[in-house]
Amino acid sequence: MSNVFTARLQRARAATAAAGLDALLITPGPDLRYLTGYVAKPLERLTCLVLPANADPVLIVPFLERAAAEAAGVSDLGLAIADWQETDDPIALVAEILPAGTAVYGVDDHMWAEKVLRLRAGLPGIDQALAGGVLRDLRIRKTAEEIDALREAGAAIDRVHDRIAEWLKPGRTEREIGRDIAEAIVAEGHVRADFVIVGSGPNGASPHHDVSDRVVQVGDPVVVDIGGTTEAGYCSDETRTYAVGEPDAEFRRYYEVLLAAQNAACDAVRPGIGCQEVDRVARRIIAEAGYGEYFIHRTGHGIGLEGHEDPYIVEGNDALLEPGMAFSVEPGIYLPGRHGARIEDIVVCTQTGGERLNLTPRELVVLPA
Repeated sequence: MSNVFTARLQRARAATAAAGLDALLITPGPDLRYLTGYVAKPLERLTCLVLPANADPVLIVPFLERAAAEAAGVSDLGLAIADWQETDDPIALVAEILPAGTAVYGVDDHMWAEKVLRLRAGLPGIDQALAGGVLRDLRIRKTAEEIDALREAGAAIDRVHDRIAEWLKPGRTEREIGRDIAEAIVAEGHVRADFVIVGSGPNGASPHHDVSDRVVQVGDPVVVDIGGTTEAGYCSDETRTYAVGEPDAEFRRYYEVLLAAQNAACDAVRPGIGCQEVDRVARRIIAEAGYGEYFIHRTGHGIGLEGHEDPYIVEGNDALLEPGMAFSVEPGIYLPGRHGARIEDIVVCTQTGGERLNLTPRELVVLPA
């Protein structure tokens, strides 16, 4: 794996120079993991990768975190480590490591504001910019190895959905069901559960509902949107909508509309199509059926080392899909105060079309009441 990260660091240096930046400053988070493989703790103490465009990178770490950085294989990348003691000024160390003549550096998009402002105060006369544009272009197209990792994450979350009937039963609360699902997310191949949405009945009409003490009733549609992070660092995200016993006729009617929209949007994925065009495919079908006002969010978001990243499948994003881009396709219909439905798969754009990484049935599953 060291060759993978060495190559990423080299590409990042070249992209930094091409963007007109003299250096990138990357603190703990997905960008640092992408570039080095180091899953650093986000602490008040500064950990920062200094990545100059035209000089060797250096990883600054608190002395007490040096062993963890070395154990993560940072030294195997030929990456120098500079540590600092509790009474040292780490911002002065950044200033010392930045090449002479640095005029502008980019900070990663997830850097804490406290650190952004300390760097600004400690590096007077040097402009700040966001590094996101540089790293986004590197991360947005997944390699074959990354896609394999996403496939594994997709298969792991599929296994959880395959078990939903064990927990989703009338008389149980959303919170009880969600607790069981969260445990299964870890048991089925994730290191953690990132989110569990169990939206029963009217709660299903809120796309980002979490869980509550509402008791599942016979006839309830239930939106189950779940995801986690695997040991490799890649995320899963899959939504299926179930019914506990027979739902009402209108739900049946618009669920078929939603299924057609989700299938059509997935079928539309191919290199060269605009992100917004995929959104339009799903939205057009839902609107023509009379439910347009009830589809209240974008059709999808990118996924990788983060649950939400580029590309975003939304109106106004005219970026064209390319092979290796991975994202969700998740249209929804939500009737306030009544119920809702969403169907979500992770899809990878390939040379010839789209590959769905989630394979559990999308047709409505009616569970025993």
